[in-house]
Amino acid sequence: MTSLVIAEHDNVSIKGATLNTVTAAVQCGGEVHVLVAGSNAGAAAVAAARIAGVTKVLHADGDGFAHALAENMAAQVLAIADNYSHILFSATASGKNIAPRVAAKLDVSQISDVTRIGSADTFERPIYAGNAIATVQSLDSTKVLTVRSTGFDSAAPSGGSAVVNSIAATVATTQSTFIGSEIAKNDRPELTAAKIIISGGRALGSSEKFQEVMTPLADRLGAALGASRAAVDAGYAPNDWQVGQTGKIVAPSLYVAVGISGAIQHLAGMKDSKVIVAINKDPEAPIFSVADYGLEADLFVAVPEMTESLT
Repeated sequence: MTSLVIAEHDNVSIKGATLNTVTAAVQCGGEVHVLVAGSNAGAAAVAAARIAGVTKVLHADGDGFAHALAENMAAQVLAIADNYSHILFSATASGKNIAPRVAAKLDVSQISDVTRIGSADTFERPIYAGNAIATVQSLDSTKVLTVRSTGFDSAAPSGGSAVVNSIAATVATTQSTFIGSEIAKNDRPELTAAKIIISGGRALGSSEKFQEVMTPLADRLGAALGASRAAVDAGYAPNDWQVGQTGKIVAPSLYVAVGISGAIQHLAGMKDSKVIVAINKDPEAPIFSVADYGLEADLFVAVPEMTESLT
């Protein structure tokens, strides 16, 4: 029994979500191999070989992998899929794009957003916006999983000594072509990897107030900025800041919810945070039901006072 983890990388380093996925693969039992498919991605393959728990790295290098197009990545995975009992992807935008293609071609059922490995064929995943946990047993010969990073600790990025094997890259598809990308630049920690997150809701009232109230506190704490769906839909914050079932799933050491009522969609994305602090003037706000610390107060007074106290 051998598991294959599909690495996410920038052709130089391995992204954090892959480390959580390696931990899940180790728990499936047997050896853990990592596929690094990229363009001039030798450095990423070497980085993957250092991950604790990894026994082999498969390095496929080709121009078709330069932008990790799902069609090309899926074809590469399928070329070696017969050698593996489990194929694991991070439950990121990339993983969710590639995994269904692989599962469909293998004619197996994909198991999405796995948060716990019960055994080699039994897995747990949240359903109903995280209000229930389903235990799923798969009898498929190949298990195709997407792994929610908040459910697993990161594997150590160093300490491993896996061998790196070069494999033939599959022929790039002509069905899709990379045209371009617009990447938001942010000097703050990446939302899904941040240890501290300060999130704002619709109660902030405007994008100007969002920046005025939230940014100084985030700066003092070295935190990432997040937002509820209501705040994003209202235009107070960009889409990539959205935390929730239809946004990003996070589990930082500290999550501060400012002016967020606690709709079920939002709670599904952050309730696994280690410590949750809620600031809201509505004593009946659902966010208080999951908060470790709650402050019933006007956020326009409380947040500046908190920021000032941190100087």
